[in-house]
Amino acid sequence: MLRQEGSIAQNIKLKRTRDAVTSAIQAAIDRLTQVNKIPDNGLVLFCGENFDTNEFKCFMFSPPEKVPIFFYRTDKSFHTEFLEDMIEESDVYGLVIVERDYATIGILKGARVQVLEEFEGFVPGKHMMGGQSQRRIDRIIEEMYANFLKEVGEKVNAFFLPFVENKKMKGILIGGPGYAKKDFYDGDYMDYRLKKLVLQPLFDVPDQGDAGLKELIMKAQDLLKNQKYVQVENLLEEIKYHLAKDDGLVIYGIQDIRKALQMGAVDSLVVYDEPGSELEKLAQEAENYGAKVYVIGDELPDGEWVKKTFGGAIGKLRYKVY
Repeated sequence: MLRQEGSIAQNIKLKRTRDAVTSAIQAAIDRLTQVNKIPDNGLVLFCGENFDTNEFKCFMFSPPEKVPIFFYRTDKSFHTEFLEDMIEESDVYGLVIVERDYATIGILKGARVQVLEEFEGFVPGKHMMGGQSQRRIDRIIEEMYANFLKEVGEKVNAFFLPFVENKKMKGILIGGPGYAKKDFYDGDYMDYRLKKLVLQPLFDVPDQGDAGLKELIMKAQDLLKNQKYVQVENLLEEIKYHLAKDDGLVIYGIQDIRKALQMGAVDSLVVYDEPGSELEKLAQEAENYGAKVYVIGDELPDGEWVKKTFGGAIGKLRYKVY
């Protein structure tokens, strides 16, 4: 892909820009050819020239957590936004959704929800036989069910115990559509250190996967009041309410937001994360004026909505300004 990009870069009209881009691409290729195997957490590679200092830099490394996406961009600055959650000292919550033959395991860190594994077991339902055959098959089915819960427990232990050992696991939420969540919690399936971290109650959640984890978080919002994901989701719901009422308590547009900040009228502001942009400057200005600022990306369900519909920034006002 980089070799193809190198060929395309020859069409750049400005010589200095063309030379900088082709040098960066070639430097990246030179380093990638030395890599025999991609590390488990993936690979990050930044190469480029600073036009202000004429300094050329290249950085290649494997980050402390898995790289969440494949991303390639030729730009004026390095895109580090996908890595920033990895170095924030934010608490981690474990997430488990379990039903009779299906489970999802994930984590909540800052504003990022990550599915660690989603998997299915094979546990038959009811059958029509009678007598001794029925009792024998019932025992087999219950054994298969217990084995599936044991598999869930083993995976939960493998994923969550490193966070406990690093003192980063704040709590664990367990949900599911039926009785399996209680069987899982009551049984001897999780390590005792994890079981002590399970937050009560257990939650009724009908879905699995990413959608199920996000539903689990919002159902547990009273337990997670100070957690960034919950705070932003609640603020955006409040903003949508005021938009629907058209009561003048929502502000968007960079210039209008700046005017409202200068008046001290902005209570809370949601800003889409674009390093080096006007949005980044706006977020800093808002903090200086004492507004609550939440910087988000596509990890939140409404991140794309904020970016495309409102130009990347929308806020809630203390009072009407127009």
